[in-house]
Amino acid sequence: MPASSVTLRRLGIAGVCLVSLALCCGLAWWQWERFSSASGTFQNLGYVLQWPLFGLFPAFMFWRIRKLRRRAAEADAQETVAETAVPEVPAPRQRRAPAPPPPEDDELAAYNRYLRELNARDK
Repeated sequence: MPASSVTLRRLGIAGVCLVSLALCCGLAWWQWERFSSASGTFQNLGYVLQWPLFGLFPAFMFWRIRKLRRRAAEADAQETVAETAVPEVPAPRQRRAPAPPPPEDDELAAYNRYLRELNARDK
């Protein structure tokens, strides 16, 4: 992408963010006037607090998308470096003999005998 189109794109996004912020601050002011009037409610006050957040949202999304793209580019660069590097051969693992089974306690042995007897009766 040419540098001029990137600059124009960034200026366009910045313009949209500023227009959004200005518009939403105007709406917040309008809700403040409604809240201050005789018929104003606390719902209007809630909108006073929400509208500026709505206005900042496009700028936040632009920042977040740039951050995620930068992180993805760094990960791609690390993957290409990792692909070109010679992998290290790990040392062979030592084989271990399997551990002996734990000794069976008397209650468990009696229960297992009981189950074998029941199984034999069913057959």
